[in-house]
Amino acid sequence: MADRDEIVLYGERHWQSPYVFSAFVALEEKGLPFQVRVLSLEDGENWKSEYLDPSLTGRVPSLQHGDFHLSESSAIAEYLEEAFPPPRWPALYPASPRERGRARQLQAWLRSDLMPLRAQRPTSSVFCGEPVKPLDAEGKRAAERLLRVADRLLGDGATSLFGSFGIVDADLAMALQRLVANRDPVPEKVRAYAAAVWRRPSVRKFAEHPRPPLPASR
Repeated sequence: MADRDEIVLYGERHWQSPYVFSAFVALEEKGLPFQVRVLSLEDGENWKSEYLDPSLTGRVPSLQHGDFHLSESSAIAEYLEEAFPPPRWPALYPASPRERGRARQLQAWLRSDLMPLRAQRPTSSVFCGEPVKPLDAEGKRAAERLLRVADRLLGDGATSLFGSFGIVDADLAMALQRLVANRDPVPEKVRAYAAAVWRRPSVRKFAEHPRPPLPASR
């Protein structure tokens, strides 16, 4: 594994994807030099052969490390943890197998559940202040599930899930920001945790990146 191989993160031009966010934060937390190249998904640039073929799926984010390409944000984080392992590089996952398993469980859950919340509180409302309507019954139930899990796992005053920051904290805080940024009810303990994660330099660097205006039709 060549530490000096070029690293490129492919994202989307609006800088709103929670999955690009996760991969970006993982790279920043590792302290690795990397470039970001953005694609216009609405113009189908991700389906062009020069991107589709090496990425396999045509999805973003994808990581290029030398001549190796990998898509899916959780796979990218796990690859970075193994390619640039602690203690030489900062850890993205807990050391304990059980805590590491729990972190991966949460990552998988956040990517596969809570669809009503994700639809009714899109990341454009978090990063661009796009107005949203009140949550409907399904959205409220999804929010309740998210908050129940966060409340169960977080101790009072906790700023991380497992004693020190890990990539799962970025993923969970991203989900919670869908509520926090839109002034939905969030318990103070959970709100304080999300705010602490959101203040991390790696997170701020993504959150504050310039973005093109939202299309007028939105």
